[in-house]
This record gives sequence, C-alpha cells and structure tokens, in this order.
Amino acid sequence: MSLVVDGPHGTITVTAPTLASLVLQATESVDGARIRRARRHVDVTLADRHARVSLELVAQYGVVLPELAREVQERVTDALATMCGLVVDAVDVEVEEIE
Repeated sequence: MSLVVDGPHGTITVTAPTLASLVLQATESVDGARIRRARRHVDVTLADRHARVSLELVAQYGVVLPELAREVQERVTDALATMCGLVVDAVDVEVEEIE
C-alpha cells in the first residue's frame, strides 16, 4: 500500500517498496540486526496516516534479543514518523534466526 499525500500543488506518493526500504534501512542501522533475506518479510499497513509494521529479524548471536527488538522498533518508528509524517501505531518484530 502506498502513502498518498494531497497538497495544494498536487499529490505526493511514497510507494510500498519505498516504505519497505525505509523500514529495512532503519532496522539494519541497529548493530546486530538485519532483515531476513531469504523471505525479506516486511509488511507496512497504512490507514489514515497511521502505520503498522511487521518484520522478520535475524539477530547476531550474543545480543540481548528484547533490547535489540526494542531498538529496531524505535528506529523504524522514528524513520517513518520523520521521513513520511506517519503515526506509527506498532512495529511487530519476530526474531526468526540467530547468526
């Protein structure tokens, strides 16, 4: 689903792949975290400028998983709020693999 913003000079569209890319980059900015490549599961659902994100994470061995997931949630929320003006209701993180 794309984000479409209507303005006085026309519309601005942020495509679903772009939103997923923002989530990917925000996630991978956290040390010890990356999006699972084989399936690359990132889902961004939009409704009335509110977003809900679901992603599958690969964590580096030795990190504290709840702390890592919370940091990913914060970075993803900040990226979508700052760059797209979205209210992020939730970022659901599943730790699927350890490497």
